[in-house]
This record gives sequence, structure tokens and C-alpha cells, in this order.
Amino acid sequence: MALFSVLAQKQVGRRYAMSPRDEGRQLSGMAGRAHRAMNNHFEGLILFGIAALTVSFADAGSAVTALAAGIYLLARILYVPAYLFGWTPWRSLIWIVGLAATATMLIAALL
Repeated sequence: MALFSVLAQKQVGRRYAMSPRDEGRQLSGMAGRAHRAMNNHFEGLILFGIAALTVSFADAGSAVTALAAGIYLLARILYVPAYLFGWTPWRSLIWIVGLAATATMLIAALL
């Protein structure tokens, strides 16, 4: 979020960033990519949150769920530079790894 904020403010200027932003501005380049990556993080975090709560409430924490959570975190960290620098097809593969880690947590909790 901080990276997006810095990149967006550089693009739109401090005056606009401090305004109520009633008029939208289309971000492009790195700022636009950072914005889309941040939105993707929020969407992925919802699914991960559901998986983490399921593991917790089912008292199903294990080495598998801990490893899956760690893999999810690593995938999300790698996703930012992959998105910003347009690493194709790595960005999509990294996203799939994070999603698979989330699914692994859910499946392990439910078994």
C-alpha cells in the first residue's frame, strides 16, 4: 500500500493526492501496476483469511497448514515485483502458487 501511495502521488502530484479526489485519475505505468497489485492483494487476503479462520476454528493447525501459510506469504511478497516489472508468465504462476497454498490450507483443515 505504501509503495502504491508513493508511486501514485508522484504521478498525480501532491495537490491532487491531498484533495478529496472527486475527479478520478487514471494511473498508468508503475503506479497503475502497483494499484492493481494492491487490489489483488486485498482479494487474495479475503480467501487467505477464510482459510486461516477455518484452520483456527477447526483446531487443524499442522505442519502442512503452517508451510502453506508460509508459501502464501512468500508468493504474495514475490507477486509485487512480478507485477511491477511485468514478469510474464511468472506473475501468473506466482499468483497460482499463492492460491494453491490457500486451497491447501482449506483442504487440510477440512480433512
